[in-house]
Amino acid sequence: MSDTPTWYDLLDVSPEASTEEIRAAWKSQIVELEPGDRRFDALNRAAKVLLDPVSREAYDSSLPPVDEAPEPPLVEEGALAPVTRPVDGERTPGIPSWLLAGLAIVAAGLVVATIWMWVSRDDGGDDSAARDAQVAAERAVVPVLSYDYKHLEADQKAAQALMTGHYREEYDKLFTVLEDNAPQTQTTVSASVIASGIVRASDDRVQVLVFVDRPTTNKLSAEPVVYKDQVTLSMQLVDGEWLVDDLITSPVQG
Repeated sequence: MSDTPTWYDLLDVSPEASTEEIRAAWKSQIVELEPGDRRFDALNRAAKVLLDPVSREAYDSSLPPVDEAPEPPLVEEGALAPVTRPVDGERTPGIPSWLLAGLAIVAAGLVVATIWMWVSRDDGGDDSAARDAQVAAERAVVPVLSYDYKHLEADQKAAQALMTGHYREEYDKLFTVLEDNAPQTQTTVSASVIASGIVRASDDRVQVLVFVDRPTTNKLSAEPVVYKDQVTLSMQLVDGEWLVDDLITSPVQG
């Protein structure tokens, strides 16, 4: 039998726990944690899945037998959105291997996007809308993933302006926790875009893969620690404007 923990194990609740029990367990475990603690983002990710009925049902149905339960991914500090822990590796001269690998993913995604639009469009339209969504994704990912403990309210408002109401609800839940912790840890995150590509697209929804650097500092680390992530943004067309409707981050491997 495997001892590998599930999200339920991470929150120390049973698979039959009620929403209220899960919420209480989540809050009690993060209250003493700093954003720099790896468990902070992992607990938030677990709560996001288990507190949403649809996500929880999908997660429960995906769980293997007890002796094959998967391990929740570890996470690194500084990101508002949850991420799995990157594998350390030596830097090499020239173009970084992580970017080469990432661009290969983008290239594959562009093929998918071409097929997607060819199948879904019958009006002879071009891909200018998808390119507009890509530009909007690059512009939005910086304020959404960045914050400075000195002016959190302004940072939050800047990010909210680039989101749909649906994603804003999720963002605000995490930001509330961040507001309680970032001033104590004096954390600052400054995201910057390295490259991007379209994964798939329809007339009013485009998925964009963006590669970002996240230099992060706090009171324990005055020198920036740079995390490299690939961020998948689902962009939704709302009243003629492309807004972030979902965002998932993961580390760039290599």
